[in-house]
Amino acid sequence: MAELKLRSKDPDSLRRIIQTALSERLQSVKAGIKKTEERLKEFETKYQLSTEEFIARFNNDELFHSFDFDEWIGESQMLAHLQQTKESIEDIHFVD
Repeated sequence: MAELKLRSKDPDSLRRIIQTALSERLQSVKAGIKKTEERLKEFETKYQLSTEEFIARFNNDELFHSFDFDEWIGESQMLAHLQQTKESIEDIHFVD
């Protein structure tokens, strides 16, 4: 695990600033995850396929290409990115 050291004339203030920024970013990422999951659910309902099944069938050339499918794949990739970002933020811990 990497450790980052910062120096400041007012370390308590710096800590609050960073904690606030991380908290705000985490809330933004969580909102993005919710919105992306809702969008994926719309595609799953419309095409009666789970996202996992869709991607597998699309990668096996079992489906004709469409703009919706491009969006669906993009949303799936966005969800993975947002979840990774969320985990990274949640894994940050302050040490004394």
